[in-house]
Amino acid sequence: MITTKQKCYLRSLAQTIKPVFQIGKDGINENMLRDILAYLNKNELMKISLLQNATITMDDAINILEQADIFVIQKIGRQIVCYKHSDNAKNPIIFEK
Repeated sequence: MITTKQKCYLRSLAQTIKPVFQIGKDGINENMLRDILAYLNKNELMKISLLQNATITMDDAINILEQADIFVIQKIGRQIVCYKHSDNAKNPIIFEK
Protein backbone atom coordinates (compact mmCIF):
# COMPACT_ATOMS: atom_id res chain seq x y z
CA MET A 1 0.00 0.00 0.00
CA ILE A 2 1.16 3.51 -0.76
CA THR A 3 1.04 6.14 1.95
CA THR A 4 -0.22 9.69 1.48
CA LYS A 5 3.31 11.05 1.71
CA GLN A 6 4.46 8.65 -1.02
CA LYS A 7 1.52 9.64 -3.25
CA CYS A 8 2.47 13.29 -2.82
CA TYR A 9 6.05 12.51 -3.83
CA LEU A 10 4.89 10.53 -6.89
CA ARG A 11 2.58 13.38 -7.94
CA SER A 12 5.51 15.80 -7.78
CA LEU A 13 7.58 13.47 -10.00
CA ALA A 14 4.70 13.09 -12.45
CA GLN A 15 4.46 16.83 -13.13
CA THR A 16 7.34 16.72 -15.56
CA ILE A 17 6.36 13.64 -17.59
CA LYS A 18 4.12 13.54 -20.65
CA PRO A 19 1.36 10.97 -21.27
CA VAL A 20 2.80 7.78 -22.76
CA PHE A 21 -0.40 5.96 -23.72
CA GLN A 22 -3.72 7.20 -25.07
CA ILE A 23 -7.00 5.42 -24.48
CA GLY A 24 -9.25 5.88 -27.51
CA LYS A 25 -12.36 4.36 -29.02
CA ASP A 26 -11.05 0.81 -28.54
CA GLY A 27 -10.74 1.27 -24.78
CA ILE A 28 -8.17 -0.79 -22.89
CA ASN A 29 -7.66 -4.18 -24.52
CA GLU A 30 -5.30 -6.99 -23.50
CA ASN A 31 -2.49 -5.80 -25.77
CA MET A 32 -2.61 -2.26 -24.40
CA LEU A 33 -2.67 -3.52 -20.82
CA ARG A 34 0.34 -5.77 -21.55
CA ASP A 35 2.21 -2.77 -23.03
CA ILE A 36 1.30 -0.60 -20.04
CA LEU A 37 2.61 -3.26 -17.64
CA ALA A 38 5.81 -3.62 -19.68
CA TYR A 39 6.36 0.15 -19.60
CA LEU A 40 5.73 0.29 -15.85
CA ASN A 41 8.15 -2.60 -15.37
CA LYS A 42 10.89 -0.39 -16.80
CA ASN A 43 9.84 3.05 -15.53
CA GLU A 44 7.48 2.58 -12.53
CA LEU A 45 5.64 5.89 -13.15
CA MET A 46 3.60 7.00 -16.15
CA LYS A 47 0.71 9.12 -17.38
CA ILE A 48 -2.14 7.85 -19.52
CA SER A 49 -4.40 10.17 -21.49
CA LEU A 50 -8.10 9.44 -22.07
CA LEU A 51 -9.16 10.83 -25.46
CA GLN A 52 -12.50 12.54 -26.09
CA ASN A 53 -13.70 9.70 -28.34
CA ALA A 54 -12.96 6.99 -25.75
CA THR A 55 -15.77 4.50 -25.28
CA ILE A 56 -14.97 3.91 -21.60
CA THR A 57 -15.24 6.39 -18.76
CA MET A 58 -12.40 7.53 -16.52
CA ASP A 59 -13.74 5.37 -13.67
CA ASP A 60 -13.88 2.27 -15.91
CA ALA A 61 -10.27 2.84 -16.99
CA ILE A 62 -9.16 3.25 -13.37
CA ASN A 63 -10.95 0.03 -12.38
CA ILE A 64 -9.23 -1.92 -15.18
CA LEU A 65 -5.83 -0.56 -14.18
CA GLU A 66 -6.38 -1.31 -10.48
CA GLN A 67 -7.40 -4.89 -11.30
CA ALA A 68 -3.97 -5.29 -12.92
CA ASP A 69 -2.32 -4.24 -9.59
CA ILE A 70 -1.44 -0.78 -10.86
CA PHE A 71 -1.76 2.06 -8.34
CA VAL A 72 -3.66 5.06 -9.68
CA ILE A 73 -1.99 7.97 -7.95
CA GLN A 74 -3.98 10.85 -9.40
CA LYS A 75 -6.42 11.77 -12.11
CA ILE A 76 -6.07 15.22 -13.63
CA GLY A 77 -8.77 16.13 -16.10
CA ARG A 78 -8.51 13.38 -18.71
CA GLN A 79 -5.11 12.10 -17.55
CA ILE A 80 -4.29 9.29 -15.12
CA VAL A 81 -1.03 9.04 -13.19
CA CYS A 82 -0.07 5.38 -12.58
CA TYR A 83 2.59 3.69 -10.47
CA LYS A 84 3.73 0.11 -10.11
CA HIS A 85 6.81 -0.96 -8.17
CA SER A 86 9.38 -2.87 -10.20
CA ASP A 87 12.69 -4.48 -9.34
CA ASN A 88 13.76 -4.15 -12.99
CA ALA A 89 13.34 -0.37 -13.33
CA LYS A 90 16.08 1.64 -15.06
CA ASN A 91 15.85 4.45 -12.49
CA PRO A 92 13.90 3.06 -9.51
CA ILE A 93 11.90 5.48 -7.42
CA ILE A 94 13.26 5.52 -3.87
CA PHE A 95 10.96 6.66 -1.09
CA GLU A 96 12.42 8.28 2.01
CA LYS A 97 11.67 6.54 5.26
